[in-house]
Amino acid sequence: MRTANYQQRRSEIETYFDRTAADAWSRLTSDAPVSRIRRTVRAGRDRMRSVILDWLPKNLRGKRILDAGCGAGNFAFEAAELGAQVIGIDLSPTLIKLARDRMPDFSGDGSVEFHVGDMLDGVSDNFDYLVAMDSLIHYDCSDGINVLSSLSEKIEERMIFTFAPRTFFLGSMHTIGRLFPRGDRAPSIEPIAEKKLWNFLDGDDCLSQWSRGRIERVKSGFYISQACELVRC
Repeated sequence: MRTANYQQRRSEIETYFDRTAADAWSRLTSDAPVSRIRRTVRAGRDRMRSVILDWLPKNLRGKRILDAGCGAGNFAFEAAELGAQVIGIDLSPTLIKLARDRMPDFSGDGSVEFHVGDMLDGVSDNFDYLVAMDSLIHYDCSDGINVLSSLSEKIEERMIFTFAPRTFFLGSMHTIGRLFPRGDRAPSIEPIAEKKLWNFLDGDDCLSQWSRGRIERVKSGFYISQACELVRC
């Protein structure tokens, strides 16, 4: 179920990544020179992507992955190189175009398809894995759990997602961000305490069929994110 808060935040995210930050995101997800702060974010995202790939089988031949909030396609490309058939979906037409323009030739049987849209829309097929790297962190926790719950019916084996752990640093950034004029704000990250997240997960009927797996936090300068694995029972 899409709440009014989810719909509003989705619109803010689409506007930000498709217009306001499109050029910055293009540079961040490439090898182009960026500021020192953005270098730490790039390094953190690279490390998080590596963590998620390490949690997946080394040979993904024949496996189907839904990359929810795929951005410029960096994860999708690496997973396809390991043999996966990846469907990447993102709200931003600009980022999807960028991902398609960057599409490499894969050495094996892997493939990638990119689609513009909400991660809850147009997912009619089943997948072996769901990956939602830094795509749920802009939503309220209850909305993020609703996304996982809705998509879980289409996932056969594992769901891997990241959340923003509630730390003093992220809490302070969240408060400071609210002081900027609304038109100048990026969609804020929604930090959440681990205990609260687990309570939300444990309280969802659909997710009762999933058990908690590995957890790993990545911190690199201004980048702080935590990966969580759910495994179908």
